[in-house]
Amino acid sequence: MTSVGPAAYSDSYVVETVAQILAAGTLPGIIQCGNPVLRAQAVEYTGQLNDADLAELINLMRRTMLAAPGVGLAAPQIGIPLQLAVLEDLYEIPQESAVARKREHLEFFAILNPRYMPLDLQREAHYEGCLSVSGWQAVVERHASIELTYDGELGSPEVRKFSGWQARIVQHETDHLAGTLYVDKALMRSLCSSGEYLNHWAHPDISAARIGLNF
Repeated sequence: MTSVGPAAYSDSYVVETVAQILAAGTLPGIIQCGNPVLRAQAVEYTGQLNDADLAELINLMRRTMLAAPGVGLAAPQIGIPLQLAVLEDLYEIPQESAVARKREHLEFFAILNPRYMPLDLQREAHYEGCLSVSGWQAVVERHASIELTYDGELGSPEVRKFSGWQARIVQHETDHLAGTLYVDKALMRSLCSSGEYLNHWAHPDISAARIGLNF
């Protein structure tokens, strides 16, 4: 598939790209940082796909996310500049980490045309990674609680509130659709390879990393 700049992304490009990906019959590769599709404002979903293709795309994105494995995947991450993302976090983690990160299970759902707004001034900082920035981790300070407005896959407008780690996932995936990666918001002195993260900073909170990396 030929790379194009953001100005070339149109409804017809979205439809053609989706058709190619669905026709391939395999899980698509996850695009890495540096590809222009990750830096473009994704196209608003206005019914460009028929119901069957949209459902098939959402299913394919979910399978791609779980195979990675990850807890969220935005359409631009597989080359489709469309305001669509899938989210699910049912992984079991140590209780101490779950408490420190306020991480609770998030049942699968898909979001179209999402927007979020903070519910208060509280912010929380934790390490994040991204399937499109493979091999790296960094601390990102995000809103602790948000309200998300989006369209469901059946076209109904939805409003939901999230807090803790769920709010972090929602913000991360929604940011993708505006061409924003987590590294754009990261505390860059915290940046480390995934290997060094596991060797030194894979703790329930970031207190040790703050001291060790001086951020």
